[in-house]
Amino acid sequence: MTVDMTYRQCGASDLKLSVLGLGCWAFGGGQYWGKQEQSDVNDVVHAAVDCGINYFDTAEAYNEGRSETALGIALQGLQRDRLFIGSKLTPANCYPGVLEAHCEASLRRLNTDYIDLYMLHWPIHPHSIRHFTNDANVIANPPAIGRTLEILAALRESGKIRHVGISNFSSRRMHEDIQSSLKIAANQLPYNLLCRAVEFDTLSACSEKGIGVITYMTLLQGILAGKYPTLAEVPEWQRRTRHFAAAGSPLCRHGEGGFEAETEKVVKEVKVIAADIGVTMSDLAIRWAVDNPAVSCALVGARNRTQLQANVGALGVAIDVPLIERLNALTDPLKQQMGNHLDLYESVENDRTL
Repeated sequence: MTVDMTYRQCGASDLKLSVLGLGCWAFGGGQYWGKQEQSDVNDVVHAAVDCGINYFDTAEAYNEGRSETALGIALQGLQRDRLFIGSKLTPANCYPGVLEAHCEASLRRLNTDYIDLYMLHWPIHPHSIRHFTNDANVIANPPAIGRTLEILAALRESGKIRHVGISNFSSRRMHEDIQSSLKIAANQLPYNLLCRAVEFDTLSACSEKGIGVITYMTLLQGILAGKYPTLAEVPEWQRRTRHFAAAGSPLCRHGEGGFEAETEKVVKEVKVIAADIGVTMSDLAIRWAVDNPAVSCALVGARNRTQLQANVGALGVAIDVPLIERLNALTDPLKQQMGNHLDLYESVENDRTL
C-alpha cells in the first residue's frame, strides 16, 4: 500500500513519530477485546511498518502483559533502531524497587534492551490506584510522584528507557505533579470527534511545557468507524464511557446519565457528511484528528491487515478548513456538555485526571 506518511516532532524531544501510531491494546487477547491470534498481530505490525508507521503503543496492564509479549514477538526481525516502542507503567507499581522490577519485566516481554517512551499510565493518587489493585495499604499509601520521577530519570540515565512520558494528565496535574526538572516527552490523551475535553486547556498546557501529545481512542473503539448501526448495538465493554447512561450499561462505573441522544445525533451527522464527500466515517474521524497540529501522533488499532490499511488510507483524504470548522461546530455542543473532564470512565466527581 502506498501512502504519504507524515512524521512530527514529539514536543521538545528528539522523538519523530509517524502521525499515525499503532495502538496494541488488543494484542495478546483478553476479556476486553476477545481472542487475538499472534499470526494476525505479526501481520498487522509488519503491514504498519510497510506503511511507514514507526510508533507502537502498549502497556503492562494490557491483557496482563500479553500485549507487550505479542508486540515483542511481532517486532523480531524488524529494524529496531528505526521503530519506537511506547509502554506504560501503572501508578500502583511506582514504589522504589517495584518500579525498576516492572520496567525489567516489560523489557523481557518486549524482548528489547530499551523502551523508547516509558509512561506513567495515570496520575498517582488513591482513586487512580484502586483501579489497578485491591491492596488497601497501597491505596492508602500511594507512591510519591517526585520519587517516581527520580526513578524514571535514573532508568533513562541507565539506558533502560530513552524518554519519560505521562498519560491522562490534565493541565492541573501537569502543573501540580510535574515539579522536577525531568523532561517529559509526551502526554498520552483521549481525543476524537466525540471526546474533545483536551481542547479546553490540556493541549495548550502541553505546548507551553514542550510536551508532545499522543492521542488515543481516535475512533472511540469502533463507534466512529461506523462499526455499529446504532449505539444500542455497541458491546458492553465499549459502553462504559460517559457517553452511555450507567443504568443501561452494567459494566459502567461512572454512575451518570450519559449523553446518548447527543452522541447518536453527532454520529449520524458525521456519517452523512462523510458520505457526501465520498469517504468513510473512519476516514473523516482520523483525518480530523491528525489535522490538529497540536497532535504529535494519533493512535489507531487494527485486528488485521485490512483494518490497518483502511486506517492508514485516511491519510490520503483531504479535508479543508471549512469542513473542519463544520465538524467542530457539530461536535461542540457535546464537548461543552461533557465538560473539561479527560476521564471517560469515571464521573465528574471522581475524575482520575483532576
